[in-house]
Amino acid sequence: MASSYDLPPPRVERIGRFRVVRDDDLPGGSKMRYMLPLIAASKASTFVYASPAVGYAQIALAHSCRLLGRQAVVFVAKRKQPHPRTLAAKAAGAVVYQVPCGYLTVVQARARRYAEDHGATLIPWGVDMPEALAHFAAAARTIEDVPAEVWACSGSGALIRGLQLAWPDASFHAVQVGAAPKVGRARLHKAPEKYEAPARRPPPFASCDNYDAKVWQFADRQAADGALIWNVGA
Repeated sequence: MASSYDLPPPRVERIGRFRVVRDDDLPGGSKMRYMLPLIAASKASTFVYASPAVGYAQIALAHSCRLLGRQAVVFVAKRKQPHPRTLAAKAAGAVVYQVPCGYLTVVQARARRYAEDHGATLIPWGVDMPEALAHFAAAARTIEDVPAEVWACSGSGALIRGLQLAWPDASFHAVQVGAAPKVGRARLHKAPEKYEAPARRPPPFASCDNYDAKVWQFADRQAADGALIWNVGA
């Protein structure tokens, strides 16, 4: 019997000459496939994450905790007007702390201190944990027709390395959107836009504008017919 936190398997849609994983179907995108099983296996009641203001993981954490009856706590850099994704995380039940002068390293330090002081579980940057990648790889393996070529966006690089666990014989392309990620054996392409800027050439499907939407400008020109594009969220 499926457990209460099981998500639907990744849905693949044929769009032009590509196969596209539509994890924008999930309210928190692909990171929910990492977070739900981790949270479900833990006895902790509160989970803490340090997020860039435009980050999608804050939404994934909020929805995952809500589904499992836990508390999400998100730390972000303070803005005059909170980013819509931060507001979405708050609307999904997260407690949000805005950090003045919040360089990401400062935000991470504040989140770490909060977790220590409150006995909460701190989720690392990008949910980059071996058990998280194993859960994600298991979800990817449910896709029929193993891909020969895979394209995905990379922040921390955790997602593209999880996909390499799923499909060891495929070739991989990672599109960097921020600081240099750890992408395993993937070929790395660097997006020309600044991290928070939207994609100059967005794809013809719903995609997170400052994140996985930036894959399209490379894949459309360079990917083989039938390549798989992993769309994290919208």
